[in-house]
Amino acid sequence: MDATPRPLPFVDEVEDPHEELLDRVFFALSDPVRRAILTRLGKGHLLVSELAAPFDISLQAVSKHVQVLVQAGLVQQERTGRIARCRLEVGPMFAAAAWINEYSQYWQAQFDALAGWLKALERKRPRRRATTGGNRSRAARRKPRTGGPR
Repeated sequence: MDATPRPLPFVDEVEDPHEELLDRVFFALSDPVRRAILTRLGKGHLLVSELAAPFDISLQAVSKHVQVLVQAGLVQQERTGRIARCRLEVGPMFAAAAWINEYSQYWQAQFDALAGWLKALERKRPRRRATTGGNRSRAARRKPRTGGPR
Protein backbone atom coordinates (compact mmCIF):
# COMPACT_ATOMS: atom_id res chain seq x y z
CA MET A 1 0.00 0.00 0.00
CA ASP A 2 1.32 3.40 -0.97
CA ALA A 3 1.50 5.71 2.07
CA THR A 4 1.64 8.82 -0.12
CA PRO A 5 -1.75 10.53 0.01
CA ARG A 6 -3.48 11.54 -3.19
CA PRO A 7 -4.05 15.25 -3.85
CA LEU A 8 -7.43 16.46 -2.65
CA PRO A 9 -9.95 16.04 -5.48
CA PHE A 10 -12.53 18.64 -6.40
CA VAL A 11 -15.80 18.26 -4.52
CA ASP A 12 -17.72 17.19 -7.64
CA GLU A 13 -15.20 14.36 -8.26
CA VAL A 14 -15.94 12.68 -4.92
CA GLU A 15 -19.09 10.73 -4.21
CA ASP A 16 -19.18 11.90 -0.60
CA PRO A 17 -16.70 14.68 0.33
CA HIS A 18 -17.31 14.05 4.03
CA GLU A 19 -16.19 10.42 3.63
CA GLU A 20 -13.09 11.55 1.74
CA LEU A 21 -12.25 13.95 4.57
CA LEU A 22 -12.69 11.21 7.18
CA ASP A 23 -10.48 8.85 5.16
CA ARG A 24 -7.70 11.42 5.07
CA VAL A 25 -8.03 12.36 8.74
CA PHE A 26 -7.97 8.76 9.95
CA PHE A 27 -5.06 7.96 7.64
CA ALA A 28 -3.15 10.95 8.98
CA LEU A 29 -3.90 9.99 12.58
CA SER A 30 -2.78 6.40 12.01
CA ASP A 31 0.90 7.31 12.37
CA PRO A 32 2.45 8.01 15.80
CA VAL A 33 4.85 10.62 14.40
CA ARG A 34 1.97 12.58 12.88
CA ARG A 35 -0.01 12.36 16.14
CA ALA A 36 3.05 13.69 17.99
CA ILE A 37 3.34 16.54 15.49
CA LEU A 38 -0.31 17.45 16.10
CA THR A 39 0.29 17.38 19.86
CA ARG A 40 3.20 19.78 19.49
CA LEU A 41 1.17 22.07 17.21
CA GLY A 42 -1.59 22.10 19.82
CA LYS A 43 0.77 24.19 21.95
CA GLY A 44 1.36 26.81 19.25
CA HIS A 45 2.58 27.55 15.73
CA LEU A 46 5.95 26.01 14.86
CA LEU A 47 8.38 25.93 11.99
CA VAL A 48 8.89 22.55 10.33
CA SER A 49 12.48 22.58 11.62
CA GLU A 50 11.13 23.11 15.17
CA LEU A 51 8.66 20.27 14.68
CA ALA A 52 11.49 17.98 13.57
CA ALA A 53 13.73 18.68 16.60
CA PRO A 54 12.54 15.92 18.98
CA PHE A 55 12.30 13.20 16.33
CA ASP A 56 15.06 10.81 15.40
CA ILE A 57 14.21 11.10 11.70
CA SER A 58 15.32 13.48 8.97
CA LEU A 59 13.86 16.92 8.37
CA GLN A 60 12.70 15.66 4.98
CA ALA A 61 10.79 12.77 6.62
CA VAL A 62 9.09 15.17 9.06
CA SER A 63 8.23 17.43 6.13
CA LYS A 64 6.52 14.50 4.38
CA HIS A 65 4.52 13.77 7.54
CA VAL A 66 3.51 17.42 7.69
CA GLN A 67 2.33 17.23 4.06
CA VAL A 68 0.07 14.28 4.92
CA LEU A 69 -1.39 16.38 7.74
CA VAL A 70 -1.82 19.35 5.37
CA GLN A 71 -3.65 17.18 2.82
CA ALA A 72 -5.93 15.91 5.59
CA GLY A 73 -6.70 19.51 6.49
CA LEU A 74 -5.30 19.06 10.01
CA VAL A 75 -2.42 21.50 9.51
CA GLN A 76 -2.19 24.82 7.71
CA GLN A 77 1.21 25.76 6.37
CA GLU A 78 2.35 29.28 5.57
CA ARG A 79 5.51 29.60 3.50
CA THR A 80 7.87 32.54 3.43
CA GLY A 81 10.62 31.56 1.03
CA ARG A 82 12.08 28.31 2.35
CA ILE A 83 10.58 28.79 5.82
CA ALA A 84 7.32 26.94 6.52
CA ARG A 85 5.30 27.81 9.63
CA CYS A 86 2.64 25.30 10.65
CA ARG A 87 -0.49 25.64 12.72
CA LEU A 88 -3.13 23.18 13.86
CA GLU A 89 -6.56 23.13 12.21
CA VAL A 90 -9.17 21.47 14.43
CA GLY A 91 -12.12 21.39 12.01
CA PRO A 92 -11.29 18.00 10.44
CA MET A 93 -10.50 16.58 13.89
CA PHE A 94 -13.94 17.71 15.02
CA ALA A 95 -15.51 15.95 12.03
CA ALA A 96 -13.73 12.71 12.98
CA ALA A 97 -14.77 13.06 16.63
CA ALA A 98 -18.38 13.63 15.56
CA TRP A 99 -18.26 10.49 13.43
CA ILE A 100 -16.88 8.46 16.34
CA ASN A 101 -19.46 9.98 18.68
CA GLU A 102 -22.26 8.56 16.51
CA TYR A 103 -21.31 5.17 17.93
CA SER A 104 -21.43 6.29 21.55
CA GLN A 105 -25.11 5.34 21.73
CA TYR A 106 -24.17 1.77 20.84
CA TRP A 107 -21.46 1.62 23.47
CA GLN A 108 -23.65 3.24 26.11
CA ALA A 109 -26.33 0.60 25.49
CA GLN A 110 -23.69 -2.10 25.86
CA PHE A 111 -22.42 -0.60 29.13
CA ASP A 112 -25.99 -0.29 30.46
CA ALA A 113 -26.67 -3.95 29.61
CA LEU A 114 -23.44 -5.01 31.31
CA ALA A 115 -24.30 -2.99 34.44
CA GLY A 116 -27.75 -4.66 34.58
CA TRP A 117 -26.22 -8.10 34.19
CA LEU A 118 -23.68 -7.43 36.96
CA LYS A 119 -26.43 -6.22 39.32
CA ALA A 120 -28.48 -9.36 38.63
CA LEU A 121 -25.43 -11.50 39.24
CA GLU A 122 -24.75 -9.70 42.53
CA ARG A 123 -28.35 -10.28 43.71
CA LYS A 124 -28.06 -14.04 43.01
CA ARG A 125 -24.78 -14.42 44.88
CA PRO A 126 -25.27 -15.78 48.44
CA ARG A 127 -24.24 -13.49 51.25
CA ARG A 128 -21.65 -14.66 53.77
CA ARG A 129 -22.56 -14.44 57.43
CA ALA A 130 -20.01 -12.91 59.75
CA THR A 131 -18.64 -15.30 62.37
CA THR A 132 -17.53 -14.22 65.81
CA GLY A 133 -14.53 -16.49 65.94
CA GLY A 134 -13.00 -15.55 62.66
CA ASN A 135 -11.87 -18.36 60.39
CA ARG A 136 -10.42 -20.61 63.10
CA SER A 137 -11.75 -24.15 63.50
CA ARG A 138 -13.44 -25.29 66.73
CA ALA A 139 -10.37 -27.19 67.79
CA ALA A 140 -8.22 -24.10 67.34
CA ARG A 141 -10.64 -22.03 69.44
CA ARG A 142 -10.42 -24.32 72.50
CA LYS A 143 -8.29 -23.19 75.36
CA PRO A 144 -4.94 -24.91 75.44
CA ARG A 145 -4.31 -27.30 78.30
CA THR A 146 -2.06 -26.13 80.98
CA GLY A 147 0.43 -28.57 82.44
CA GLY A 148 -0.44 -31.09 85.12
CA PRO A 149 -2.02 -34.56 85.12
CA ARG A 150 -5.72 -35.07 84.93
